[in-house]
Amino acid sequence: QVQLVESGGGLVQAGGSLRLSCAASGRTFSNYAMGWFRQAPGKEREFVAAINWNGGTTYYADSVKGRFTISRDNAQNTVYVQMNSLKPEDTAVYYCARSRFTGGSSQPNAYVYWGQGTQVTVSS
Repeated sequence: QVQLVESGGGLVQAGGSLRLSCAASGRTFSNYAMGWFRQAPGKEREFVAAINWNGGTTYYADSVKGRFTISRDNAQNTVYVQMNSLKPEDTAVYYCARSRFTGGSSQPNAYVYWGQGTQVTVSS
């Protein structure tokens, strides 16, 4: 069983930055792509960013492209998302997820393990 634990969420003013981390248990972290999703109140969960197994390829939702950067450290079993120029519409619970594949995907059904989420609130 794989466990994912997110951290780094909080309250920030518009224009500010946060860095989310997701620590994974298990010895197979480096074999799989990882993703970040978010869910705002009353909305469906949406894709934010993904990274392939070795960090060589990244994928972003149009809404965050140019502002968010996903990265991973396979030695530390950790995936990150650096979020800059935050906007009030970025307010959501952010979840990391481990894919069943080596390549990244924007589709939630490509992911088999999910964390509990961390709240990000951006004030205007």
